[in-house]
Order: sequence, then C-alpha cells, then structure tokens
Amino acid sequence: MHKTLLQILESKFEISSEDVESALEFKADKGGTIGEILMRKKIITETQLLEALSIQHEMPFWPELPLENLDNDFTRHVPIQFLKKFIMVPLETAQPTLSDDFREQGTGTGDLDKLLPGEVIIAVNNPALFQPVDDLARLLGIRNCKTVLSTRKTILSAINIAYDLSQDSAQQLVQDMEENGATIISDIDSTADLLDDTSDAPVIKLVNHIISQSVKARASDIHFEPYQDSFKVRYRVDGILYDLLTPPKWIQASLISRIKVMAKMNIAEKRLPQDGRLDIRIGNQQIDVRVSTIPTSFGERVVLRLLNKSSSLLYMTDLGLVPEKLNLLEKLAKSPNGIILVTGPTGSGKTTTLYAVLSSINKPDINIITIEDPVEYQIQGISQIQVNSKIDLTFARGLRSIVRQDPDVILVGEIRDRETADIAVQSALTGHLVFSTLHTNDSASAITRLVDIGVEPFLISSSVIGIVAQRLVRVLCPHCRKSYTPNETALNSIGITLDQIKDYTIYKAAGCVKCFNTGYSGRIGIFEIMDMSESLKHLILKNFDAGRIKHEASKLGMTTLRRDGIQKVLQGVTTIEEIFRVTQQ
Repeated sequence: MHKTLLQILESKFEISSEDVESALEFKADKGGTIGEILMRKKIITETQLLEALSIQHEMPFWPELPLENLDNDFTRHVPIQFLKKFIMVPLETAQPTLSDDFREQGTGTGDLDKLLPGEVIIAVNNPALFQPVDDLARLLGIRNCKTVLSTRKTILSAINIAYDLSQDSAQQLVQDMEENGATIISDIDSTADLLDDTSDAPVIKLVNHIISQSVKARASDIHFEPYQDSFKVRYRVDGILYDLLTPPKWIQASLISRIKVMAKMNIAEKRLPQDGRLDIRIGNQQIDVRVSTIPTSFGERVVLRLLNKSSSLLYMTDLGLVPEKLNLLEKLAKSPNGIILVTGPTGSGKTTTLYAVLSSINKPDINIITIEDPVEYQIQGISQIQVNSKIDLTFARGLRSIVRQDPDVILVGEIRDRETADIAVQSALTGHLVFSTLHTNDSASAITRLVDIGVEPFLISSSVIGIVAQRLVRVLCPHCRKSYTPNETALNSIGITLDQIKDYTIYKAAGCVKCFNTGYSGRIGIFEIMDMSESLKHLILKNFDAGRIKHEASKLGMTTLRRDGIQKVLQGVTTIEEIFRVTQQ
C-alpha cells in the first residue's frame, strides 16, 4: 500500500498536527499542493519535500548533479527557455564517469550502478511532469533514460553551466572572424539574456562571451586596451587585473563599435571621451554596465564597469569589522548630528560601507536623502539623487536643495570642493547627520584634506564626529589555502615578529579551479576608525598635521589599518602579501 505524501512527511519529519491542519485549510481555501504549501510556510525545506517525493514516486533524489563530464550537445537542439520553464536538465552519463565522492553525497545514488552505458539521466524538480520529460526525450532522440529528482537551484545552475559551456570560446570566435575576413556590426539592442542570444555575427558573439565570462569570474571591470601593434582585453577580479584575451589588432574597431552600439553611444565620434550605460541579464543575474571611452594614440580605449544588481546589499556585520569596531561605528551612526567621513582610494569599498550603514539606520521615522555619482544601489525608503553635470546638478547644488527637504540624514557621495564642504559642515552644525567620502590614505589625513580645501579647523573640530579609513583585501580561497611558516623578511614588511605568530597558523595562496587559480575568493575590509574625542578636537584646533593627529589617536586606542590587517592574517582570512600591498605607504 502506497503512502500519501502527507503521511511520508509526517512520519519522516515529525510535522505537528497543527501545521498539517493549517496547510490543509490553506489548500482548501486557495488550492495548491500540500508540499508547496508546507514549504511556503517554512514548515519543511525543499530538500525535505524532495526526499519525501523520492520515497513516494520511488525516484532517486540527488542533491548534487554530476557535472564534471557534462555533455552539452543538447544545447544545440533544446531552447534554454524550455528547460528553465519546466526546471529539468538532461545529463548523459557513460559508466564509470561518476566519482566515489559523488556516490556518497545523495539519496538514492546507489541506483547509479544500474545505469546502462550511455543511458541518459533527466533531472527534474517536479516528478509529476511526465509530458515535458517525454517531449524532451523525443526531441533529443533518447531511448534509454532515467529520471531523478534534484533541487530547483541545482538544476537551474546545471542549465546555465551547460549553455555557458556551449558558447564558443573567445579564441574560437576570434578565429572565426579571421576566417570570415570581415565582421558585421549589428545596430540591434542587446538581448535581455546574453545566454539566449542566437546572433550569428561573430563580433556580437565575442562581446557577449567576454561579458558573460567576466561576470562568471566575478570581475568588476573589463578593459579594452589598444596599443601600436596589438589589442588587449583584461578584467579586474578582486582588485587585480588579469589578461583575458589578446585578439588581433584589426578586430579592435569592430569590437569597440559593437560596445558603443550596445551603450547607445555615438559610434562616429572617436576624438572625444564618451560615457554610456546598458543593462544586461545573464541567467538570473541583472548587470548594470557603465561604459567609458577615451581616445588614445592607437584608437579608443574602453572600460566597462560591471555592477551586479542581483547581489544583495551587505549588512554592517558582513563588512569585516571586529565586534569592538562594529559597536563604535553603530554608535557613531546613531548620533543625532555631525559628519562621518569614510576615506580611502577609489575602489576601496567606501560606498558599500556607507550603504550598509544607511541600511542599518533606515527606519520609517527617519528621512534619509542622498546625492551620489552614480547611484549604485537602489535602497527602499531612501530618496537618492543622481549628480548630473550636464544640467549643473553638482554635489554642492544638490546638497543645498536637500537641506530644504527636512532631512534627518544626508549622504553626500564625495566632498570635492570648498562649497560642498562648507554646506556639509553647516548641515551638521544645524542638526543633521551627514555621511560623505574623501580620497585620503588614512583617517588622520582627512583632517588635513579638509583644511586644504578651505574649511576652518574650529569648524572641523565642532562638526566631524568620526572618520573611517578602509581598504579591501582579498580573502584566501578556503579550498586551496596552504599553511606555512613565513620568513622574517615577510613578517618585517608588515611589522610583526616570529614570536607574535607562534600560536597562530599563517596561510598563503595556492590556486585551484574554484578560485580561477588565483588563490583568493572575494574581498573583505580592513578598517581604521578615528572617534573624535575631546583631546583630538583640542589638538586639531592647534595643529592639523596628519602625523601628530594619527599618533594621538593611536595613543587613545585607535587600531590602524595595518594592525587590523595583521589580525586578519592571524585569523587565516588573508595573506601577509595582501596586507603589505594595500597598506604600504
């Protein structure tokens, strides 16, 4: 006698009778399957539901799919939309390709031994979809197939990987263009999803491939660099530039023209710098692309800044702050008035930190207005203004208008001139909390910069309540990092000794497939927070030398950037080389 799904769930996962009754009432009222209702109410997880369905339908459940030898030949015959609609993917497997590690992972994987050589596995998320599975088998001419269950995320990931792998390689696309001898520049808009683009024009395929590969590698920028006899494409991953492709020089004009068409820029104008933007989608990722061109001696140089809008905003706890500094920054952010400055070079994560702070204090009873260049993330409940130099909407002019909008908190993207600085100071002195950024090396240098801009020291000491300096360091890949004992020269470079590390394990970067052989995966911040105490304010009135201010702040307990970096090294988060790279003076 076959058990119902509800009976299996009750016996296997001990669901309470109250939860069952609630789910049955919901089903009677609004319809739907009992499994989906329980999952929507967070009573069970998707994995638990699939395990129960596996028992009910006597169908193996594989939490992971064997993608090492993925045969993507089916991508030429099956539209990606069809597979994504029904959430299923074919996996051809010829024994014995599956590793022992994989065999140990899932429920029901013992059935792998029963597979015939070359038998096709079709992974589905819903075991009741018989017709689409039959259609897929008929479409691919499959005679022997076995159906398995897997999670929605795993199947969609396998679909994206298969169609990504099926895209011609960059080198192959370049070779095709060379064989054709000429290229086609299409004036159509970029498709919604680059993986769905079926254009035959080699230059379009090449641009799409470069962008999709860069997104896959988590790149923040793509550089197209022309030289006298060569043309180079590079991308920046975790702050470091890597070579991606070196196409022949004659492809340069076609490639750059295609990018300018996508960004709706003037392709005929090659003598002046231009800026543009475009929105693209790759799989389920929304990418905002800022395009910048400048004329050089050997042609136009183009840089694409990639902003993944699908990635969620970070919380303050995700930034890399130690608990003591996190509490200090939270205390500063709750101040009723004053200026909080975040300093560091371009690309050091200042905006991300400010967004995290704003999100933490964003409540219905607080009016927050920002003026930025550009607005990188949309935050619900916050009014954000985009600087526009063409209509003379500068930071200063926008800030002057913001003050008349009854704000509690103001974010100024950057203090660039005396007018902006003066309005920010006056806003802080009249009861507003102002956040802004400066391009200085450390927290103490921010005071010197404000004086250089033209702000009086007594105004600085009475308005600035805190300065945060930060850098981004690459995080060691957890899959391939290696422990070692560093030599004294390496330790001396960041100011520590062998005695100080004797109780810690120090790691270095190695490199593996999961981190693209870089040894690092992602970045984290190191911070220096200067809380403006009374003694520091008195010092600024007498002397605004950055060295003196930093020395006094350190005596009062401020942790410098380098000391914070050393703590990250001792915790095994990053390497000595990374700390030296970002903190060397």
